Amino acid sequence: MLSRRHLLAGATGMGAVALAGAAGASAFAGETTAPAPPAARRLPATLATRRTRIESRTRTDVADFTLTHLSVVSSAGAAVRLRTGAGWGGWLDLAAASCGGARDDRSAPTSRRSLVVARDVTGYEVQTDDGSTVAVTELNTADGPAGPVAGASTRQLRTGGGVCDLPAYLSRAAWGADETLRFAADGTELWPAKFYPVQTLTVHHTGLYEHNDDPDPAGTVRAVYYDDCVVDDYGDIGYQLLIDANGAVYEGRVSGDDGFPVYDRELHMANGAHVGSFNAGNIGIVLLGRFTSVQPTPAARESLVKVLALLSKVSGLDPAGTTAYLNPGNGLGGQVRTVQGHRDWAAIGAGPTECPGDAFHPTLESIRRDAAALL
Repeated sequence: MLSRRHLLAGATGMGAVALAGAAGASAFAGETTAPAPPAARRLPATLATRRTRIESRTRTDVADFTLTHLSVVSSAGAAVRLRTGAGWGGWLDLAAASCGGARDDRSAPTSRRSLVVARDVTGYEVQTDDGSTVAVTELNTADGPAGPVAGASTRQLRTGGGVCDLPAYLSRAAWGADETLRFAADGTELWPAKFYPVQTLTVHHTGLYEHNDDPDPAGTVRAVYYDDCVVDDYGDIGYQLLIDANGAVYEGRVSGDDGFPVYDRELHMANGAHVGSFNAGNIGIVLLGRFTSVQPTPAARESLVKVLALLSKVSGLDPAGTTAYLNPGNGLGGQVRTVQGHRDWAAIGAGPTECPGDAFHPTLESIRRDAAALL
């Protein structure tokens, strides 16, 4: 097993990030003062109402609670509009709001799933291109009964082989993952992790509408978790790491009991569900937001570069290079960029997607260069 040593850390900016020497020299280029730990708080349970069949163009009232998020599953193109106390909003095209992941051990989904930030929404209307019905799950991740006390967040993302400083790092306990969702009524884990050597890193955006100024990113992480785990029946969240607009990084997919995200003790990654048929050996990092016409915040971009550099160092990758990827589970693969956007996987057989956004995707080349420069 590889020894655990500090490989990467940052002080106040990109230029302050330094690598530790093999002999164990300090990884910090400058001293930092950790913020005082937040006061203990209880996390709200996620409220959910599932409606399996709604006719196109039906105006639906939210009876049980106001919404924070709305998940729509359709067999065709769809659009939604939302009602708040101010009245009805405009139509939102859901085709560009879907990231489109899937588990490797299942066939590609024929339906389209989209998650929309819908804070304080009291009603909605969904319209499909062909008039077909939709399935909708109404979510509230903010106002449910108080659950367990949240775990403490830190400023450091630690793996079994390295560490980097961030504005914040939140484990599953810190952002409020309801771990009971991952288990059947008889206690069986719905999606036990399998572990693979890391070959590539894939960048996503969540594609969520009304999301770039999200006042409660941890609540949105809980919504993404519920949507992946329950609505799409993965059994867990599909991404290994998530990054919000403030640059905070969130632990995603469960990866064992060693206390570190992404990897097991042998520095193999836990399988995810973020690029259909191409997940094994492929770490998924998703930025919360929709970057079709706008860029991520500088804080989100900086954290992404640091995370890519750390993962590349731990996994022995060149973030500016290419990889002959091969999925050891299904034999699919091809030549890919070692760090690439979700849409780039379509070149070797993955389903088409707008992810990670028309505005953001062309900047990945500079992100690769910046990550490589940290190494």
